Amino acid sequence: MNNGYKTCLLIDDNYIDNFVTRRILESSNFAEKIVVQQSAADAIDAIRDGLIKPDVIFLDLRMPLMNGFEFLQEYDKLVNHDKTATKIFMLSSSLDPVDVKRSGQNKYITQFIHKPLTQKILEELSA
Repeated sequence: MNNGYKTCLLIDDNYIDNFVTRRILESSNFAEKIVVQQSAADAIDAIRDGLIKPDVIFLDLRMPLMNGFEFLQEYDKLVNHDKTATKIFMLSSSLDPVDVKRSGQNKYITQFIHKPLTQKILEELSA
């Protein structure tokens, strides 16, 4: 599978989730480069500073200091990043229907995906 993505940014505070998700992304050749950030604040700073230019972002919802929705608020303020060229997938273990609905109402979220990310889900994303 090759989606033509150059850079995939994975934002999740959980080391094990990052390890598993990264392996799935790598084994499917989802993107040329996979960058992992364990802090949403660090991720937004890296995008703002031009250190990371992601085509696609997998964003966890529940993280300390800055959660996924707070990340999206800061993302909205970015001026040096072409937001129309980036797909954001909310990747979360949350089963709260409010989280799913709120994600669906956010203009930047392409899709809400329940953890764990699987090869089958990736294939559906590229279909």
